[in-house]
Amino acid sequence: MTLDVLLEAAVNAATEAGRILEQGFGTSFDIASKEGRHNLVTEYDLASENCIISVLQSYTPTAAILTEESGAHAGTGQLTWVIDPLDGTVNFAHGIPIFCVSIAAVIDGAVCAGVIHHPLLQETFTATAGGGAHLNGEPLHVSRTTLLEDAILVTGFPYNVHENPSKCIYTFGSMLSLGIPVRRLGSAALDLAYVAAGRFDGYWEVELQPWDMAAGALMVHEAGGAVTHYGNRPFRVGRDSILATNGRIHQQLARVISQSHA
Repeated sequence: MTLDVLLEAAVNAATEAGRILEQGFGTSFDIASKEGRHNLVTEYDLASENCIISVLQSYTPTAAILTEESGAHAGTGQLTWVIDPLDGTVNFAHGIPIFCVSIAAVIDGAVCAGVIHHPLLQETFTATAGGGAHLNGEPLHVSRTTLLEDAILVTGFPYNVHENPSKCIYTFGSMLSLGIPVRRLGSAALDLAYVAAGRFDGYWEVELQPWDMAAGALMVHEAGGAVTHYGNRPFRVGRDSILATNGRIHQQLARVISQSHA
């Protein structure tokens, strides 16, 4: 199956799921808590996930699936779909219009296609390996900012932020002490899409899951940026930290993170 067909499948699944989320946003619905403080799940997370799985299986019935709510679904072959049916559930549950659907196609551990769809804004970010990144069909490019002091950054915090994993509180404080404007959207996938689009110059976060960053990492790379884990480790799909930038400020930002860990 070609990358174009995989991307078509992901876009169709994300678009259909996005319609479900758009219809549910701002209405009354059930909210439950998962493990971790403020780690929520709604009936729309589950409805979106079921929709996505149904669409993807119609294209690739033998593919494995890894998704946030129902976990791993076994398959045969090399393809795995990595899915976040509602990234930004806390925002969604509180009526904050910042959330998205994120879907990535992963073959032998490498992300080869991805989509991040913001249903309320009708913004669909896409990327294929070697094919560039796009927003609603128009090419995406990272920003041209060269100095960290001139950058605008975005970050997020894990649900156990009070435990200060990987000294994430100290890192955040280090950025603020440099006078750098930092935003917190509440959706890792959108953070990455916005770096790819040049809206932010860089993004960092710890303890992310594969579905949080698989599609977005590919987008940043294909838009001309740089993506690593902390310590300049090459990006791999898994539960880990992430540092994604326009490439020009990558080492500068990596040094601040490293110094905050000292």
